[in-house]
Amino acid sequence: MAPASDPSEYSPASTPVAAIETQDRVVGKLFAVLLAGEFAAFHRLIEESAMAPDVPSKIAIARMAASEVAHFDRLAERVETMTTLTAAEAVERYRSVFDQYHRATTPKTWYEALVKAYVGDGLASDFYVELSDMLPPDSRTAMAEVMAETANSAFARDQVRAAVEADPSIKSALVLWGRRLLGEAITHAQWVLAAEEEVTDLLFAEASSLSGVAHFFDAVAAKHAERMADLGLD
Repeated sequence: MAPASDPSEYSPASTPVAAIETQDRVVGKLFAVLLAGEFAAFHRLIEESAMAPDVPSKIAIARMAASEVAHFDRLAERVETMTTLTAAEAVERYRSVFDQYHRATTPKTWYEALVKAYVGDGLASDFYVELSDMLPPDSRTAMAEVMAETANSAFARDQVRAAVEADPSIKSALVLWGRRLLGEAITHAQWVLAAEEEVTDLLFAEASSLSGVAHFFDAVAAKHAERMADLGLD
C-alpha cells in the first residue's frame, strides 16, 4: 500500500513528472472501469424496460438510459485522453464484472426493476462521490462533471412508494431485493479493487487497505439505507 498522502497536495509544481504520469495512468484505469459500468447500465436499462406496463414508464426508463449514454461519452473522452485504450477496448476489458452483477440481479417483476433502477442509479452515484473524495483535484472535478445522479430515477421512487402504500404485502420482498442489490454491488466492487491493485492504492493511500475500504463501503451502505427509506422500504 502506498504511503499516506493528501490528494489536495497533487500538483504539477510539487509532484515529479514520472509520478504525475503514473497517477494519470491509474486514474485513467479507474475511469475505464467506470466507463464499462456505464455501458452495462445503459444496456440493462433498455432490456429491463420491456417490463414497463405503460408508455410513460417506458419513456422514463429511456430518459434514464439517455443519461447513462451522456455519462459514457464524457468518460470515454477522459479514458482516451489519459490511457492508450479506446472506449471500446476499455469496455471489453472490464465489462465482465458488470455483466456478472446484472446477471445476479435480474429483476422478475416491474417493481423489482424499478427498485433496481432507483437503487442502482443511487449506488453508482454514491460510489462516484466516495471515490471522487480520494482523487487528485483535477480528476475529482472530472468525476463530479460526468457522474451526477440521474434525476430521471425519481419516477421509480414515486411508483414504488405508491405501490407499497396501495399494497403493503409487496414490501417485504422488495426490502430483501434492495438488500440483495447492495450486497451484489459491494461484492462486485470488491472484485474490481482486488484485481486492480494500483487503483486500490491510489484510492486508499491515506489509510490502511482494510480500514480504508471498510469505511468506503460503510459510507455507501449508509446512503443506500437512506435511499431505501425514500422508496418506503425502510
